[in-house]
Amino acid sequence: MADYIQSRNEARIMEIVNTLIVSGEIKNPRLSTFASISDISLSRDNAYATLYVSCLVDRDLENSVKALQSAAPFIQGRIARVMKTKNTPRLNFVADTTERDAAKMDALLESLKPQNPAENPSEN
Repeated sequence: MADYIQSRNEARIMEIVNTLIVSGEIKNPRLSTFASISDISLSRDNAYATLYVSCLVDRDLENSVKALQSAAPFIQGRIARVMKTKNTPRLNFVADTTERDAAKMDALLESLKPQNPAENPSEN
């Protein structure tokens, strides 16, 4: 039951923050309109939340993370108003580089494949 409640709280926080980004309520010029929260990790006691920020434009990712981190008290206040829970978690925003790392790994794996099938006699 506790896992269900925690995952529900995570989903709700993610929805609230993404809505704030899309609606433009976070007034920071460094925040890209292509930024979004891709994942969240909420502590067991709901005291801390790590939010992973992804961005379609790779060069805007770091600026968006900094913008969201500077707006964390505002965002936390909005979360408190919407969720009406006893405690609101402290927010920490980090860059989500999963897609970038996956692309690097794919490129590395592709570079390991033999260029010519005739070069590798074991594959037949």
